[in-house]
Amino acid sequence: MTDDSAPAAAQPAPTQALPRKAFLLTLFTGFAVFAYVFDQLTKLWVTSTMVEGERIPVLPPLLHWYYIRNSGAAFSIGENVTWVFTIIMAGVSIAILLQLRKLGSAWWALALGLLLGGALGNLTDRLFREPSFAQGHVVDFIQLPNFAIFNIADSAVVCAVAIICLLTLRGISLDGSRLQKQAGGQDA
Repeated sequence: MTDDSAPAAAQPAPTQALPRKAFLLTLFTGFAVFAYVFDQLTKLWVTSTMVEGERIPVLPPLLHWYYIRNSGAAFSIGENVTWVFTIIMAGVSIAILLQLRKLGSAWWALALGLLLGGALGNLTDRLFREPSFAQGHVVDFIQLPNFAIFNIADSAVVCAVAIICLLTLRGISLDGSRLQKQAGGQDA
C-alpha cells in the first residue's frame, strides 16, 4: 500500500500562490492610484490657486512653487514634438500592465505602481490639457535650485526608476527570484 498523501503534501497548494499574487496586484494598484491621484490633485491645486509664471517661496532658497506648463520633457527638451511623449507614455503604460503577470516581488510592485501612476499622471495632462488633445502641456510646479521644474508624477517616475535600478543591481528579478552569479574563471 502506497501513501498518496505524501506527494500532495510536498507540493504547495495552488491557493497559496493566489493570495500572494492578489496581494502584489493590490500593492501595485495602490501605489499606482496613490501616485496618480496625488499628482492630479496637486496639479488641480496649482492651476486653481496660482497663475502661470507665479513663483511662491516655500523653503527659500531650497524650494519654491513655480507654476509653468511644459510642452516638452525634462528641462523642456523636445518642446516641438509633444505628441511623441504622448505615444511614449501610452506605450510605457501598456508595457507595465503586460508585465504584471510576471510580478512576484513586493518591491517590483511598488516600483511598477509608481511608474504607472507617474506615467498616467503626465499622460492625462498630454491628452486633456491645452492646447489640444494629445498635445497638452504638463503642469510643473516644484522648483529646486539649479534643477528642472517638475511635478509629483515626475517624482514618482524617478523614485520608480531608482528602485528598479537597485533591484537590478541586487539581482532581483520581476518574479522575485534572485539571479545567480556565475562562478569566476569559466571560459565562454
